[in-house]
Amino acid sequence: MWSSSFFADAFHLALLGPLLLSVEAKPVKNDGIREKISINAGWRFSRSEFNTDKLAYDLSRTDYANRTDLTVLKPWVMPSANDFIVDPAARYQPPSTEPNISCPFVQSSFDDSSWESVNLPHDWAIKGPFYVGDNVPVSGGMGRLPVQGVGWYRRKLQMTEADEGKSVYLDIDGAMSYSIVWLNGHLVGGWPYGYSSYQLDLTPHLKLGDDNLLAIRVDNPGNSSRWYPGGGIYRNVWLTKTSPTHVGQWGTFITSKNVSKSSAVLDLTVEVENSGNASQTLSVVTDVYVLDTATGAAGRQVASFPRQTVTVAGGQKASVNASTTVNKPALWGPPPSQSPNMHVAVTRLYNRHNDVVDTYSTNFGIRSVVYDSNHGLLVNGELIRIRGVNGHHDLGSLGAAFNERAAQRQLEVLQELGCNALRTSHNPPAPELLDLADKMGILVYEEAFDCWQLGKNPNDFHLIFDEWSEADVRTMLRRDRNHPSVIIWSIGNEVGEQTTGATGAAVAKRLREIVHSEDVTRPVTASMNAARPDMPFPGELDLVSLNYQGEGIRDTGPYAGLPGISTSPLYYAFHDAFPDKLVLSSETAATLSTRGTYFFPVTNWTSAPENYTLGSGGNDTLLEVSDYGLYTAPFGSSPDKVFVAQDNASFVGGEFVWSGWDYIGEPTPYYEARSSYYGIIDLAGFGKDRFFEYQSRWRPDLPVAHILPHWTWPDRVGQVTPVHVFSNGDEAELWVNGRSQGRLRRASASVYRFRWDNVTYHAGEVRVVAYKNGKPWASDRVVTAGAPAALRLSADRSAISGDGLDLSFLTATVVDGKGNVVPAADNEITFSVSGGGGELVATDNGDPRDFTSFASATRKAFSGRALAVVRANGQGAITVTASSAGLARAVVRLTAH
Repeated sequence: MWSSSFFADAFHLALLGPLLLSVEAKPVKNDGIREKISINAGWRFSRSEFNTDKLAYDLSRTDYANRTDLTVLKPWVMPSANDFIVDPAARYQPPSTEPNISCPFVQSSFDDSSWESVNLPHDWAIKGPFYVGDNVPVSGGMGRLPVQGVGWYRRKLQMTEADEGKSVYLDIDGAMSYSIVWLNGHLVGGWPYGYSSYQLDLTPHLKLGDDNLLAIRVDNPGNSSRWYPGGGIYRNVWLTKTSPTHVGQWGTFITSKNVSKSSAVLDLTVEVENSGNASQTLSVVTDVYVLDTATGAAGRQVASFPRQTVTVAGGQKASVNASTTVNKPALWGPPPSQSPNMHVAVTRLYNRHNDVVDTYSTNFGIRSVVYDSNHGLLVNGELIRIRGVNGHHDLGSLGAAFNERAAQRQLEVLQELGCNALRTSHNPPAPELLDLADKMGILVYEEAFDCWQLGKNPNDFHLIFDEWSEADVRTMLRRDRNHPSVIIWSIGNEVGEQTTGATGAAVAKRLREIVHSEDVTRPVTASMNAARPDMPFPGELDLVSLNYQGEGIRDTGPYAGLPGISTSPLYYAFHDAFPDKLVLSSETAATLSTRGTYFFPVTNWTSAPENYTLGSGGNDTLLEVSDYGLYTAPFGSSPDKVFVAQDNASFVGGEFVWSGWDYIGEPTPYYEARSSYYGIIDLAGFGKDRFFEYQSRWRPDLPVAHILPHWTWPDRVGQVTPVHVFSNGDEAELWVNGRSQGRLRRASASVYRFRWDNVTYHAGEVRVVAYKNGKPWASDRVVTAGAPAALRLSADRSAISGDGLDLSFLTATVVDGKGNVVPAADNEITFSVSGGGGELVATDNGDPRDFTSFASATRKAFSGRALAVVRANGQGAITVTASSAGLARAVVRLTAH
């Protein structure tokens, strides 16, 4: 069990969610002067593939190493980190003068009317075009899209007389990368790490009127990421207006202890900031309410913290602490056995005249978490097996630009799968993703970095790790430590330092201590794919987090002789070496497949590397991998192997599968492609066959039976075509054209695959019935399809908001004359949208080899399906039509409100 005297009370502390108050929706009446205003609309944008403005954060990048014509702005940017550097002596003093630059883009007088008009969040690269072939500026690892270059964003801000005397801050939730901000020609600050949220004080440079020019520069290097990072200001941007004396940025922290159904003790810290010159004495009052997550409104009041008094000197900060008890609290926990109940704490600051000068809301949940080394994770006293996946930050065809509905859809599909946990690989996510996780009851393993001092790409985070890692860790902790969904902090993924002995362990220790100085209620870990139990590195972690080592790496026959490390299953070795630490797998499987494609013969092994035998697993010409779910990356294992390994080590807390959804970039094993092959769900959101294998395991009460492969094989008549069935029944019987192929029992409680490996193909029908306790449990049926005859179109939501942000995801399916899906159909489909302000945003098909622009209205079906994404900029009826030459078209009508 994770424990020490330092963490004596940590197991029963519950965590709360940060303020996300905006002018669009306030959970309570804001009777102070605080405003959080979206400034996502109305930007002008221009990008250059190369650095033509002759500015740079520094010259450490490979493409800048020999540039002598660049003005380095690092001395003016570094002070932006000062609030997150604890040692005053280590903070950065800004230069006494502003940089001498001649860039016209920072000046109000520059005419940007010829620039592109964009709204944020914005990903400049997602529309392409893709780079195809070899020797291209961006290769498969980063998604073959034009992420590199310098982008400028410009927008005017209006300040009225009502804003006089206020403090005004710019909040950027994420900009990729090396972002630097100017206001009215003055360099205000910036932040290099593209995944960090940050705030800058605009107050000194604002003036009354509507001509305040805000200019933001982002500079995204090539060779800087192992996946698609996107380009531009890809998360939300806000103006926050407050009284000069106010609750500071991410200035509240609420924890819970002694949590039970009858009561819970809440501890609150409030940091008050005084940006004025004169000392201020304030009263701090915080009330606690039930939060309606559907509306964002505060409901019944359930507690109040005692009034506190604080005196804050001009230009300084001060904190107050208080405690209170909530009786019969509605606890936060993951479905289906628990409910994700939320609360909101409303903090008000009163001056000496008893006037409210600030109101600040903090969303949070009350829950206890125990990290038991012998049993696993207990939430509110219930053992919760982690059924998790890894997820990169892109939203498929929408790119890196955050969209709440698209993120919600991803989480909804994962919950349908039975997933209850998400690892944010390998960086802090958009804050709204954690809001969704809070609301939906999804456990989150939040990660900071993919590398430390030892880089993985020439221009990645290792270039700025020494100077920025403390600030980046603290911003992640302070922003997100109030979210009840977050249960684990990770300081790194497969970092090179894990095997460098005491040197690497010292870096881990420094980062762990930074995390604990901000939050002692959650364990700190780093995922390990090479560190062994006898190395110093895991000793510096609170929790053992393994990538692939638990089930073994290259340790069985099909993997023999492959290059790379070979590891026997290490769950027990780590458990024996660290008996007080919870062990879990932060990455498992790394199974590869392209949806709906199959190659023969099928391996007899339960797990095999892709292309293990000629014509089996992968096809190097077609760039496809069989969807039988048995083939993996060289270091990986099939789900079948992982499940057995985990069940044989009952103390393991669970797993995070690599990966939940396919993502842009890292197209293992074929870097000629655009996107990954790892997902249980493809890039378009269509489940691969192994979706049902995981669902069989993760939703044991849901009757599941799924046949694979499809049964339309005109070139395989009379040939052996193995049929596999995923099911959580304990027996299954298969029929081909009415003839039984035998009734099989599950090999063990850890196996969810029934195999009939000697079936001979003849056109017709395959049917299966799964049984549980001798009774029919679930069934499935596939038939041989005829020629493509028509399209079928369906929408995930037929009514959407007309705010220009909400989305409907529509699936087009190619069917034969009887309505059967044509499994190999690749007909070209054109989508059109009319009425109600409807607009086609993107299309996709889940094919990692498809280099058609995501913005194209025409898309080939892949394995019979294609996706269209539609939004509305208004109200009324929307008609979406899918058409294809020689096929009957399909129409769906949506309503925008």
